[in-house]
Amino acid sequence: MSNRATNLLVPIISVLLGLLVGAIIMVVSGYSPIEGYVALWNGIFGDLYTIGETLRQITPYLLAGLAVAFAFRSGLFNIGVEGQLIVGWFAAAYVGVAVELPKIIHLPLALLAAVVAGALWGFVPGLLKAKFRVHEVIVTIMMNYIALHTTNALIRTVSGGGDRTESIFESASLRSEFFQNLTDFSRLHYGIFIALAMVAVMWFILEKTTLGFELKAVGFNQNASEYAGMNVNKNIILAMVISGAFAGLGGAMEALGTFEYVSSKGGFTGIGFDGIAVALLGMNTPLGVVFGASLFGSLKYGALNMPNEAGIPVEIVEIVIAVIIFFVASGYIIRLFLLRAANKKEAK
Repeated sequence: MSNRATNLLVPIISVLLGLLVGAIIMVVSGYSPIEGYVALWNGIFGDLYTIGETLRQITPYLLAGLAVAFAFRSGLFNIGVEGQLIVGWFAAAYVGVAVELPKIIHLPLALLAAVVAGALWGFVPGLLKAKFRVHEVIVTIMMNYIALHTTNALIRTVSGGGDRTESIFESASLRSEFFQNLTDFSRLHYGIFIALAMVAVMWFILEKTTLGFELKAVGFNQNASEYAGMNVNKNIILAMVISGAFAGLGGAMEALGTFEYVSSKGGFTGIGFDGIAVALLGMNTPLGVVFGASLFGSLKYGALNMPNEAGIPVEIVEIVIAVIIFFVASGYIIRLFLLRAANKKEAK
């Protein structure tokens, strides 16, 4: 079996196995898998509105997945994408409500604020890792909580004691009347183009630049990279800064596109943590992240329709979605079975 055929079969078989086991779970729980999956399909592709909302859901997952994948490719495990996304969300919303400028200035400025905030939040664990060898997992986890509670305090300050800021000025908004009219007034916005552009940016950095080569080399072997004359500490910091910038931009998608404000949060959004799954599903490649974010975002949004249309409890829905993602993430096992089966066939 050719490598191309294997690459095509693995995700197909993974999704089918996930759907099959999910169906068994629904049957055992006393619910109809046919009705459940029809409801899931309708929740993703049922009409123009749901298609628009599905694409809107995919947008921040793309950027969160890119953030995690970029750090992975550089040999780092950025668990702090959630916090970097939250500070990016706040920074973009703050710029969006603090001043009113021409759109050609205001929107890029708000996006830049989110990028800088996320990058700074990634700089801290990168610096501690590079200079003091403090493990980035520990630092980024703690930075998530600092981001959550710091932004909550800042929101109350900015809003005069309220739980949310005012809506951003129109000049800072990513809202698209064209997409609204096309998708029956869904919240799909121009941020989808920014997210896709960042996929190309990540590919270009990693595959076409000296910086990308050094980042990947440091990720593979720090000692060999240092022996070759590369500045390992600088590349560790840069990797976390760029990863944080992607995450901060993901927060801007929510601040300037989906909600157009920022509110205090009782807990994490989950988008940053889901970005870990997206990156793993996409095997840490830019194109793979597009696939992972599309699958994850579609399942997440479509599943909201399963309790309404099929009467399946939310808990069962979460289990079914987790099983599907588990099988897709375990694609390397399926790949191993396919290769062994092909080798046995050739041996005969």
